[in-house]
Amino acid sequence: EEEEEEEDDDDDDVDLFGSDDEEQEKLKAQRLADYQARKATKPKLIAKSSIILDVKPWDDETSMEELESCVRSITLDGLKWGASKLIPLAYGIKKLQISCTVEDDKVGTDILEEKITGFEDLIQSMDVAAFNKI
Repeated sequence: EEEEEEEDDDDDDVDLFGSDDEEQEKLKAQRLADYQARKATKPKLIAKSSIILDVKPWDDETSMEELESCVRSITLDGLKWGASKLIPLAYGIKKLQISCTVEDDKVGTDILEEKITGFEDLIQSMDVAAFNKI
């Protein structure tokens, strides 16, 4: 019985495919190096979002042209303003609906809201009407 057990142990040491550990390590290292080189040359994908903002004035006497120019005057790295339109709100008051594209790593809605509501003489509040990943 002991002889049979010894023979079974010998089977564990036999490499049926005849591969050499050193060769495998070299091949693995070469493949990793190739992968890293390809990964380094591939352009990074920049995560962007399309945001539609509703900017509400204090009353119907607020100049909407001035309000829009104030909003558009906000410049941040990764922020691009798009189309805008005036939408009736109530009692002759209109809100500014403006779209923008932002790079997610650089610009957040909290920064936008802080900057926009900073024009407190013209702007009562700001809401995010739509937020879509691009």
